[in-house]
Amino acid sequence: MAKRISRLGGLLAAYQRRDPAARSKLEIFLLYPGVHAVLYHRVAHWLYKHELHFLARCVSQWSRCWTGIEIHPGATIGRRLVIDHGMGIVIGETAEIGDDCLIYQGVTLGGTGKDSGKRHPTIGNNVLIGSGAKVLGPFRVGDNARIASGAVVLREVPPNCTAVGVPAQIARQKGVKPVYYADCVDQVDVKDPVEADIVGLAQRICQLEQQIRQLKQMEEES
Repeated sequence: MAKRISRLGGLLAAYQRRDPAARSKLEIFLLYPGVHAVLYHRVAHWLYKHELHFLARCVSQWSRCWTGIEIHPGATIGRRLVIDHGMGIVIGETAEIGDDCLIYQGVTLGGTGKDSGKRHPTIGNNVLIGSGAKVLGPFRVGDNARIASGAVVLREVPPNCTAVGVPAQIARQKGVKPVYYADCVDQVDVKDPVEADIVGLAQRICQLEQQIRQLKQMEEES
């Protein structure tokens, strides 16, 4: 019992550290749907592991209705997972989430429909997944990685990297992990590499058009 209380205290402290709107641990415990979803999942996962699948789904479906967060009872979740806002989050059956992760609303940890067995992603420790991001497939997102809002991740993300875009590409990599690395993600200054390629192509097209006009002008003068 003391161990469970200690884990709950650690979870509430993680929310308090990462959410500037959190005023007290009591408020977090009573009013934060992310906390409720994780606690319900602990019960559902225990039932699932003991092959009480119907009861496990009953608990998970009740949690879905109550919190707006859908976590399959088969999913594995580490310690101190912070779910901010939470509405619309979907976590699949074979998904695995490490310790000290931060997930925002609208995130999907799902499958592509092309795999069997292990179908959902494995999220490392201290990972941030921005709002609306979709991580689809049985690959790993490395420790301390960051997934930008709205990204669609379809392949492995190395540790200490930032993935952005649709489909997501690695936009930034850091070799040194700062303290509480998952608490922040630069949603403004990190550029989508696909966007950069498009801008480069547009500039090249302008240069070629200018060269064509010059050639035509030279032909007319001659």
